[in-house]
Amino acid sequence: MANNIFKSLFSDGDSDNQEEYYDEQTPVPQGDNKVVSMNSVRQRSSKIALYEPRLYADVKQIADQLLNDRAVIVNFSQMDAKVASRIVDFLNGTIFAINGDIKRIGKEIFLCTPKNFEVSGNLSDTLKNDPDKI
Repeated sequence: MANNIFKSLFSDGDSDNQEEYYDEQTPVPQGDNKVVSMNSVRQRSSKIALYEPRLYADVKQIADQLLNDRAVIVNFSQMDAKVASRIVDFLNGTIFAINGDIKRIGKEIFLCTPKNFEVSGNLSDTLKNDPDKI
């Protein structure tokens, strides 16, 4: 019966030359049944990578994460200060190239974000007001 309704709506009057099309995977809606499958809609989730570099060579992995639109938290506590400074310089260049942002969120911890991330608030003010929260 539903097939006859579709034929009458989309027919040009010459029913002898028309081919019938049946999609066995998609049932014809009946009545007021308006169920939509949400499985076909997939959203890309944002990810934050965590790194604790020990060598200057680790900067490549960190930069690759940023180039793949992932935010990165970098903890330099396990690294020499001079090497950490060189990595921060490299990451500043990477951040500049992708229109991202880099923020210090701790004494030796930085948050690097690509352009599609927004960071709000000021952590350093919180730390100054109540240093025991950490």
